[in-house]
Amino acid sequence: MSEGVLAKVVDMVRGKPVRPQAVAFDVIGTLFPLEPLRTGMVALGLPAAGLESWFAAGCRDAFALASVGQFEPFATVLKGALDTVLAEQGLSPAQAERKEVIDGLQTLDARQGAREALDQLVDARIPAIALSNGSRQATAALLRRAGLDGQVAHIVSVDEAKQFKPRGDVYRLAAETAGVAADALALIAAHGWDTNGAHAAGLTTAYLSADCPYPAVMHRPDVEANSLPACVAALLAL
Repeated sequence: MSEGVLAKVVDMVRGKPVRPQAVAFDVIGTLFPLEPLRTGMVALGLPAAGLESWFAAGCRDAFALASVGQFEPFATVLKGALDTVLAEQGLSPAQAERKEVIDGLQTLDARQGAREALDQLVDARIPAIALSNGSRQATAALLRRAGLDGQVAHIVSVDEAKQFKPRGDVYRLAAETAGVAADALALIAAHGWDTNGAHAAGLTTAYLSADCPYPAVMHRPDVEANSLPACVAALLAL
């Protein structure tokens, strides 16, 4: 069954969202915002909005690979996307300068409220999952650096599925890892494409609106809030 047909079936059978038995968090951009990398992007000669252009180009290339059954590690995809964005602007900084920006992904700080949100789930005895387009190793290192690793029960990386979100198999792998049905797993994400993909796979969805409004063309999230603790509170209130 194709992803599109499956999404229509999910819409037909899903009822009112219920309190989740496990909660997955997107990692890059949600638990760990990309904002600290903006200074490095400007240092390469890109405009301030180059940060968003680069990440969007990386996601575009990842989605294009997934659409035809190909896979490369996200770090490799993002490195190639940075080269593309720089070339489009006629820029050719040294490889060492480019590497410095890519390496900055390993030193991102957790979003404000991340610890509180995870504590809420610990108190509710609901396991948290880090669900990332990045590698397991990189995700584990970010969580450990932020001191959040003890609050996350599972890490699920697209490296295991050999597909990128928003392909449905990635979300279903997360549910399988958590030991719950897809409709018993919730996803919290700051990306509309991620939220929409989780919806199509049958998950309950929470959109973090702190950075930008939800895309009008996509399925509305089940809950929406401007902070991670508020997203968790809204899910627990279902």
